[in-house]
Amino acid sequence: MQQDVGREIAGEPGSGAPAGGCDVVIVGAGFGGMYMLHRLRGLGMTARVFEAGTGVGGTWYWNRYPGARCDVESMQYSFGFSDEIQQEWTWSELFSGQPEILRYANFVADKLDLRRDITFNTRVVKADWSEAGQCWLVGTDGGETVVARHVVMATGCLSSSRMPDIAGRESFAGRVFHTGQWPHEPVDFTGQVVGVIGTGSSAIQSIPVIAEQAKHVYVFQRTPNFSIPSRNGPMTAEYEAQWKRDYGRRRAEARKMRSGVIAPLNDKSALADSEAARRDNYEARWKLGGTYFMQSYNDLALNKASNDTAVAFVHEKIRGIVKDPAVAAKLLPSNHPIGTKRICVDTDYYETFNRANVTLVDLPETPIKEITPTGLDTTGASYAFDAIVFATGFDAMTGTLLKIDMRGRDGATLREAWAAGPHTYLGLMTAGLPNMFMITGPGSPSVLSNMIVSIEQHVDWIAECMGWMRANQVAALEAEQGAQEAWVAHVNEVAHRTLYPQANSWYMGANIPGKPQVFMPYIGGVGAYREKCDAVAAAGYEGFRMTRARAAAQAAE
Repeated sequence: MQQDVGREIAGEPGSGAPAGGCDVVIVGAGFGGMYMLHRLRGLGMTARVFEAGTGVGGTWYWNRYPGARCDVESMQYSFGFSDEIQQEWTWSELFSGQPEILRYANFVADKLDLRRDITFNTRVVKADWSEAGQCWLVGTDGGETVVARHVVMATGCLSSSRMPDIAGRESFAGRVFHTGQWPHEPVDFTGQVVGVIGTGSSAIQSIPVIAEQAKHVYVFQRTPNFSIPSRNGPMTAEYEAQWKRDYGRRRAEARKMRSGVIAPLNDKSALADSEAARRDNYEARWKLGGTYFMQSYNDLALNKASNDTAVAFVHEKIRGIVKDPAVAAKLLPSNHPIGTKRICVDTDYYETFNRANVTLVDLPETPIKEITPTGLDTTGASYAFDAIVFATGFDAMTGTLLKIDMRGRDGATLREAWAAGPHTYLGLMTAGLPNMFMITGPGSPSVLSNMIVSIEQHVDWIAECMGWMRANQVAALEAEQGAQEAWVAHVNEVAHRTLYPQANSWYMGANIPGKPQVFMPYIGGVGAYREKCDAVAAAGYEGFRMTRARAAAQAAE
């Protein structure tokens, strides 16, 4: 029946837009969806974007928690495809906060007139492949069905916030917040007692800001994380001008870097330096701040002995900042090498624990028993709050994709295909789901990189692929099973050459009970990955299975 509907709507399968439909449905209006729409317009293709929120911006639309800030410098965490945009926009800080990044997203949407093709307040809930029509039937929560030749999932890697499974969670009578679903109106904690559950990146950014306002903050920590001071400050006219004069060369250089970020690298092992020289180098990097610390030496992600030297240095810094030795000891990460969880960047995080109105509760010592109507009980004490902030992260990389009932050839679902973990070819497509592309999907550098650099690379590749399909009368394209499994094996092999799998991180899905433990992003680097994708395209999309448009196939007979 579904195929008959697809045939009726789509008409004769071809390589252009189906009758009564559009060329492409894009799911999500973050940076990926916005740029995808712009590129498709440039190809003369029709597209519709569906966005669950009321505005553009993706992660920067939803994550409005106090202190939310990017850990990549503003001059690099921005689009490079338009010189007009990058010359016209001016950043106010070295590391931009959420409000400014959201203003930037809206500036881009206005500049490119994107909103006329975006339907807001609408979720895509299902997508069914019609073999007869060689098209997708995309269903929304508003009851609309849209037929499209292609679907592009621009859903983001950190877009499904996770609420923890704590007994009594629904019973709390006070205000409840999640950092990934923060209210759009201002939240005032003045005079209130606040419980913050979690000490990941969003907690590390928000706790200092909340503590400045609240009467008291209780921080419930399961696992301490490494954090480096951001050294944020105002954007100087001189620094901005340096970048804008040389943006073309610098963007090209960033695309070749492992992380997609121009950073001061050190092509030396940590063990090659004397202890004094190594300490001086770490001190200089600490003062420089931000994620650049992990480039102190070239083997921190590869060699445990080298990594241990960086761990020892950061531990010493934490002990030097936090005045209470017992509290400092609880804040020392000890169950994973530094950098194997995404390293956090902060403003006065460790200093915050010197405040009289901040209490650290170590959950391994006294686990949470339940949330109560007035607060929270651990095995050691009861706590009363006016508000609880869940800084408990996301079902990363796959969560949002798997919420959509997506059925490909022969009714096979994406959930079934990924039952043992996400299997993709290049993080771009999955076997059995023709014409369904992912922007920064699992199996690509994505969260291990400057996301905008990776977004631009994926969007450009997808747009060029769609243009090639149209020019060559290819109605459907999908990953070959063999090529996909070879890529999955390569992604895992590269990951296990490093220290990354030693951490129970969200890179591995370890934060979600029952989620398969698979290292999801590609750790081989942005530059090497780009070369691989370009080589696949140059070889006529090697590793992809193609179905010719009917008219072209008949002409070839």
